[in-house]
Amino acid sequence: MYTETGHTPVPHATVLQETARPRDKKRVGPGVFVTCLVAAGLLGGGAATGVAALWPDAPAQTTATAQAAISPVIVNNTESVNVVTAAAQKASPSVVTISATSGSSGGTGSGIILDTEGHILTNTHVVTLDGAAADAAVEVRLNDGQVYKATIVGTDPLSDLAVIKIDANGLTPATLGDSGAVNVGDTAIAIGAPLGLSGTVTDGIVSAVNRTIETESSATSGDGSSGGGSSQGGSSPYPFGSQQGLSASAQDSVSINVIQTDAAINPGNSGGALVNAQGEIIGVNVAIASAASTSSSTQSGNIGVGFSIPINQAKRVAGEIIATGSASHGQLGLSVQDKTSGPSSDFTAGAEVASVTSGSAADKAGLEAGDVVTGLAGRTVTDASELTAAAREQAAGSTVTVTFQRNGQEQSADITLDAAS
Repeated sequence: MYTETGHTPVPHATVLQETARPRDKKRVGPGVFVTCLVAAGLLGGGAATGVAALWPDAPAQTTATAQAAISPVIVNNTESVNVVTAAAQKASPSVVTISATSGSSGGTGSGIILDTEGHILTNTHVVTLDGAAADAAVEVRLNDGQVYKATIVGTDPLSDLAVIKIDANGLTPATLGDSGAVNVGDTAIAIGAPLGLSGTVTDGIVSAVNRTIETESSATSGDGSSGGGSSQGGSSPYPFGSQQGLSASAQDSVSINVIQTDAAINPGNSGGALVNAQGEIIGVNVAIASAASTSSSTQSGNIGVGFSIPINQAKRVAGEIIATGSASHGQLGLSVQDKTSGPSSDFTAGAEVASVTSGSAADKAGLEAGDVVTGLAGRTVTDASELTAAAREQAAGSTVTVTFQRNGQEQSADITLDAAS
């Protein structure tokens, strides 16, 4: 049985792991910067400006020479640059490395600079150490190597997104793209700190869009929330790997919609950027698939299946966190289960309503037990997890269209979503 706020999962062959890298508590060193080649002419006017400002002790030189001398993105051969080079050069100054520590343990992840005020977008599991620490100490290392202490503005376990803030000058906000315009096959570039290696750039393509995954909630006991996980207990078949020396306090699962990519994503990429060919952020890297068994706590590396939260969703959540300290999510108020396409089929064809909570959004919209939900807010629903993710993607109070089958007949209704707790 599944509920609209989550469900007891069925085991799968793959395991989704969080991509924040666990480590012993110690100072984060400079790491290794994987550098790229770039010609300023490929970037357009002003795309490479501000480098000298981030490195105030740079000697007076011509602009081209100064950029080559001081930028972490080194120009070795201006005649062999490509689109990945240009996109990485544009986006890299906006991607940071994050260190979170609590007691004797900690981890590293990545983040994306949102504005000149110092707001940085990352994953909740990065700053809560997979839900084990409600008050971790957080530091940020910028692309130019400068380190700042950060405060946590707010976390949102239902989307696994969080916002932190630093007090720094000369920040380079990221250019945010439109994840709704992403196509399968588009160039996808991941930028972050896999395995603690700051400034790492990998590339591939968008493998799939509108994918729904389940991960363990990164809610802490301090959140006063289960994170929207299963009301029937049990851990997700796609758990976050535990931070070294710490175990996640929340075992409920959350369903989120993601962009799938084969760009190499590894532990430490969490909270970092998925970038398009124009250097615009299209996603926030959140998880990877692993062939490791569900009972293993050992994290595996990239196998070509990584996941990023679409930036359109992340923008809404981040904006609400910055404005109020928290984010809202829609809720239908019903229990659902997977509807199989046939008596012996392994495939699902919607989310079948088992029960409707009296007075809920679903009840007011006229949904009934036995209805099979096939779409919400323009998103196709093929199982219970997809319905949960589609509702959570919306802000509380949003009015959306739900499509469903009743007695074999296709119907639709407008529904104003309740607020998920």
